[in-house]
Amino acid sequence: MKPLKTIISLLILLSISSHAFSYELKNYAKHSGITGSLLTVGSDTLAGITTLWVEAFKTYYPNVDAQVQASGSSTAPPSLTEGTAQFGPMSRPMRNREIEAFKNVYGYKPTQLRVAIDAIGIFVQRDNPIKGLNFKQIDAIFSSTMLCGAKHRITTWKQLGIPYKWARRSIQLFSRNSVSGTYGYFKKTALCGGDFAMNVNEQPGSASVVQSVASSINTIGYSGMGYMVSGVRLVPIAKEGHTYISPTDNNIVTGKYPLSRYLYVYVNKKPNKPLTPLEREFIQFIYSKQGQQLVAKDGYIPVSPEVAGKELAKVGITHY
Repeated sequence: MKPLKTIISLLILLSISSHAFSYELKNYAKHSGITGSLLTVGSDTLAGITTLWVEAFKTYYPNVDAQVQASGSSTAPPSLTEGTAQFGPMSRPMRNREIEAFKNVYGYKPTQLRVAIDAIGIFVQRDNPIKGLNFKQIDAIFSSTMLCGAKHRITTWKQLGIPYKWARRSIQLFSRNSVSGTYGYFKKTALCGGDFAMNVNEQPGSASVVQSVASSINTIGYSGMGYMVSGVRLVPIAKEGHTYISPTDNNIVTGKYPLSRYLYVYVNKKPNKPLTPLEREFIQFIYSKQGQQLVAKDGYIPVSPEVAGKELAKVGITHY
């Protein structure tokens, strides 16, 4: 498989030059009079992208005080509801109760913006020879409930047919913690809504999951693919059977890879009222050529120009 970031860069060039889309990504143009404070609170998965956006945005507007807090997707909704943050990056859609809590305060729903495409990778140590896993096996490894159909838990690699002596050792499991949108998405999708096993080691960040997996031959964990390091490899997966799908660019974009998803930023957009100039410019930057190139730089897939146009229209930006 070609390096993911190289492929993504090619995708950007293709999407930007394509005439099939009704909207084209534009170079960001600086506007005068943009000042104030900007705070994003939310997803750890989006921490890298958000930091890159903020740092690049400040090169245009050095007087803007911009900060990123990335403790997990579950921290975004209350921060938006309480008005302490203007932007809430999330690696999952808001839950109904989170939307209702916001609506009870403001009388309208928060606005969801699709800002990038991600895939959750199943990581093993790079010397682990496992060829692939299906959802039933993944569920039997990570969950205590086995709602995907397995009859027995999988606790050693030997149960999956690996003949080496080390495969008799217990599998070490690494997971994001419960405030993470990645945790919630993986639980809902790969565990069929079941519960994690008690021996899963929860980690506070995506990077620490992958680094932990790289530390020993008998490990496995899941994380956003943007956190790939040299000591691990990605396992192809299947919803069922043994027709494993690798997380290539095409498989992720087309949705063939079973654990692909959009990443989001939520904002408080009052109906029939414009955003503040600072909020407007930051969102425009996110959907500019420069903003989406930073998505690729961080190892994720940019949204198409068509999606960018639709998301900008949600917040009243139809041209700039």
